[in-house]
Amino acid sequence: MPAPGLPDSALPRLRIALCAGEASGDLLGAGLVDALRARLPQAEFAGVGGAAMRDAGVDTWYDAAELAVMGLSEVLRHLPRLLRLRRDLRRRVLDWQADVFIGIDAPDFNLGLERALKRRGMRTVHYVSPSVWAWRQGRAAKIGRSADRVLCLFPMEPAIYARHGVDARFVGHPMADAMPLNPDRRRARAELGLPDDAPVLAVLPGSRLGEIERLGAIFLEAAHQVAARIPGLRVVLPAATPACAEVIRALLAASPLPPGCALLLDGRARDAMVASDVVLLASGTATLEAMLAKRPMVVGYRIAPSTYRIVRALGLLKVDRYALPNVLAGRTIAPELMQDDCTPDRLADAILQWFADRTAAAALEPIYRDLHIDLRRDASASSAEAVAGLLDGGR
Repeated sequence: MPAPGLPDSALPRLRIALCAGEASGDLLGAGLVDALRARLPQAEFAGVGGAAMRDAGVDTWYDAAELAVMGLSEVLRHLPRLLRLRRDLRRRVLDWQADVFIGIDAPDFNLGLERALKRRGMRTVHYVSPSVWAWRQGRAAKIGRSADRVLCLFPMEPAIYARHGVDARFVGHPMADAMPLNPDRRRARAELGLPDDAPVLAVLPGSRLGEIERLGAIFLEAAHQVAARIPGLRVVLPAATPACAEVIRALLAASPLPPGCALLLDGRARDAMVASDVVLLASGTATLEAMLAKRPMVVGYRIAPSTYRIVRALGLLKVDRYALPNVLAGRTIAPELMQDDCTPDRLADAILQWFADRTAAAALEPIYRDLHIDLRRDASASSAEAVAGLLDGGR
């Protein structure tokens, strides 16, 4: 840390390179840069980012959108370009003589780059641990060969890295910082045009087309069964992208749900969750958001049967619980219906149970609140402290 009273112009040069590969990483990067600038006013920032990181003052050599590819076929099609970009980025970071490189999420791209830079003597940080708590925990050692320090969003992750001799720090989750401890359901309903006294089910079959294709019809049939039992039910379906909205719209047209019952939204998943009485959703980060919205949920998921058999046969999956609220709580507080159990009948039964047992639903709120507080650590400031400590001799 600089000596008190030392003018910025007299401070030693400090260069921080970063690489964020998608919109969520861009927001994380912008928050981290703002927090680092407050601690290290002499620092310069450059690398890969989007609009948020540019607004924070990062010289973006490449836009984050150039890394945002999903799905095996899309990755393979773009692989030559991505490899060229990574080689060029490595060269630019080395030529720029960065003091530290921070890879933000995007592990398939960033970990290899971090490893190459670390071999050249550069300090490296990986911000957002891959889900080592869920499967292939041995990856922690491999990640440690890439990163001098790993910044973890969840409290159970550093212990896994410690078993492999890797320096990992729990910094908290930015979503917990951003979401209020006491969500305003009445306001969310008003903003979505939903009646204050109507029963509301939020349905989120995923943010990727493959997930929606696997789960959308199952989720909508479950919603139909619930609507048949609960008069006046409103079903709210936030679509992550226009492409997702198109697929969901087609599924709705083929669904037996009454047209006036369903409300398709352009994004606004958080508002939909806060406005709801119960959330039906795909396993993933959205379950954390539903927890922070303090809503009862039912979690469903399916992957390709062949993939599921391989994962099980090889023992790659290391958890009995999948949904983040259950993992964080260390017990099942949200029903999980995975693979063959993910059927309309079973999903509908679990949803109806939440609607029927208001006492159980209310009892979740203090549990969710405690978990929310555990995750609320001012992630940007905590991450900046961890990076500054590494630059200051590894504290």
